Amino acid sequence: MESVRIAFASTDRSTVNQHFGATEAFAIFEVGAQSSQLVEVCEFIDTAQDGNENKLPGKIATLAGCGAVYCLAVGASAVKQLLAAGVQPVRVEEGACIEALIADIQAELASGPGGWLAKAIRSKASADNTRFDAMEAEGWQE
Repeated sequence: MESVRIAFASTDRSTVNQHFGATEAFAIFEVGAQSSQLVEVCEFIDTAQDGNENKLPGKIATLAGCGAVYCLAVGASAVKQLLAAGVQPVRVEEGACIEALIADIQAELASGPGGWLAKAIRSKASADNTRFDAMEAEGWQE
């Protein structure tokens, strides 16, 4: 069954209520057409919205394996870095219900994903197909 990891910039794990660069936490869900599960919560200490881009690489690295991140806003530099990492930034209104957003993603998965969601599914499948290549290249010793 196809599924995708989705991150939400949220302090309460039920609504999207944070700007990407200043988020205090990401709630990361594994979302499939029939089910979803909170798989990880990542919290950050330095959350000042001060234009300091040094904190972006850590946040972006935290999203490795995610197809998208839902947030209130995201700066142009962060958008470029997210897209380069294969993570689609999605802006939503403050207080957007995570459960409702997941339901929308599930409906799209069930009907045949398009756009960024289809790309995320393809990317995940490609990563799954090549996950052992690096280990094989290292060789095997007994």
